[in-house]
Amino acid sequence: MKKNKPYQIEIFKNTDDFKVTSNLIKQYGKVAIYELHFFSDIEFEPQKTTFKWKYPAINVKGVWKPTSDFSKRIMDDWELDHMQARIAVDSPVISVFGHNDANSMTFACSDAINTTALNVLYREEDNYMYCHVSFFTEKHHKIKNYKAQLIIDTTDYHFSNALDKVSQWWSSFDQLSPIMPVSEAAKLPVYSTWYQFHQNLDTTTLIEECNKANKLGFGLIIIDDGWQTNDDNRGYDFTGDWESDRIPEMKSFVAQVHQTGMKLALWYSVPFCGKKSKAYQKFKNMLLVDEHRWAPVFDPRYPEVRDHLITIYANALKEWNLDGFKLDFIDEFRVYPNTILTMENGRDYASVNLAVDRLMTDITKTLKGIKSDLVIEFRQKYTGPAMRKYGNMFRAFDCPGDSVMNRVRIADLRMLSGETAVHSDMFTYHPNESTEIKALQVVNTLFGVPQLSILLKNASENELKMIAFYTNYWNKNKAILLQGKFTPLKPLANYPIIKAATNAHSIIGVYDDYMLDIDMNVDRIDIINAKISEEIVLNYNTIHSAYTCIVYDCMGNEVNQFSMQMNEAFKPIKVPPCGLVVCSKNK
Repeated sequence: MKKNKPYQIEIFKNTDDFKVTSNLIKQYGKVAIYELHFFSDIEFEPQKTTFKWKYPAINVKGVWKPTSDFSKRIMDDWELDHMQARIAVDSPVISVFGHNDANSMTFACSDAINTTALNVLYREEDNYMYCHVSFFTEKHHKIKNYKAQLIIDTTDYHFSNALDKVSQWWSSFDQLSPIMPVSEAAKLPVYSTWYQFHQNLDTTTLIEECNKANKLGFGLIIIDDGWQTNDDNRGYDFTGDWESDRIPEMKSFVAQVHQTGMKLALWYSVPFCGKKSKAYQKFKNMLLVDEHRWAPVFDPRYPEVRDHLITIYANALKEWNLDGFKLDFIDEFRVYPNTILTMENGRDYASVNLAVDRLMTDITKTLKGIKSDLVIEFRQKYTGPAMRKYGNMFRAFDCPGDSVMNRVRIADLRMLSGETAVHSDMFTYHPNESTEIKALQVVNTLFGVPQLSILLKNASENELKMIAFYTNYWNKNKAILLQGKFTPLKPLANYPIIKAATNAHSIIGVYDDYMLDIDMNVDRIDIINAKISEEIVLNYNTIHSAYTCIVYDCMGNEVNQFSMQMNEAFKPIKVPPCGLVVCSKNK
């Protein structure tokens, strides 16, 4: 057992085959960084090792984890539902927040490639929070030395600030430093084919849709599953070759898309090697698993496998003049029950996670060398600090028709993603829904990059006006929405208020009937009434300025204009459902 100030960190392991130490290497303010060291004179097979510490549960309201979605409650120590993180699943970080959204304790591990397990649990016997980080929870190849760092931050600021600091800390490590620049193309609103077309893609219709989408303010189309095969079954039997059977004249099709003003990215399920593909016959002895619920999984520890995948993407980029890739299912690269973790039989890596890092690094460097303003999209849960190295677009995990989940996932992604462009899941809805309810799906995407998947040729005039209004608003204000100070409030209530602000302009989304505190004396305040009720109650007792306010409905029609002197404690205003009020300070 090893103890260090300011926290008493205990080390638990069930073997003497190796030694483990934890040493405080840096401390500033309320931030402490420890070095965790595993070592031996001879090679050893690392076993599960856990670092634990505790602190009093004072002003503790909830626990934030990277993909906990609606569940941010405090867990008790008898529940033991630990969060796992690795290169392609989640991020090794947990944040405990208080009743005022303040950071209570945020802790994170520097190793975002190998598998770790993290948790913080409430113990009823003493009313303390017990934190732990476990290493080597799954099979691992033999090593002689291993080091990682643990950061613990108890600074009293909004918990999102603590998460942003962790994101910056991760980027300071060479093995986690992003190598894929965030191009302007990564910030373009996206038309996705998936929810409306699935695999039944029709190029004539797609060109028509691209023309309509571009006029609405969209700049990128992602052609999802179906382009590579004529098979209509929902499965991946034909993945692995990627020969564009359904769109044989892909180069010509891409050129037609470009003529509409849109860029184009193609979907690829990276790990899958379908049994009906030619690739399966070649690589059937180079798989991580043959019997899988979707398709056999390539083993990236073989250089031949990595070369095969890299060549496919590089050739597609050059031959078809693509603008990017949606690289999917990266989380299926993992250690399976029968995975042998050795370098033999042609494998040049023993570790699956390290081989994935090599594969994705080589893919990114190769593609970036061909086209520098490329876009590469990953979706939750493979959106952690390691994946930021390789991609410049992170998308919220699939939640069709669920506007609240879309908002929550965007916010959760934003707090850890730094400059990486965070995209919504594609908004979609029943065509007979009212325009105001359809607008709910749209306004819940605005603090990320909006993606849609609806058939525009069947959309009503009011629906198109609504989409155009908010897409154009987003395009005009994306610098603030994406790069301004981002603050999602009340995590246990699913972020009913979200703010993005610069020193001159604040944009606020109000998603439920909460009083809105106006706490920034800026030149312009935009308030999105992202709900069905019309009243918004403002509290501006710290602001003393006069504003001229213009109110718009969800289709962009101006419906009211008034002056507002912010010198009262509270002020109710009326904004139509999913409407917008723009308040400009009087000079």
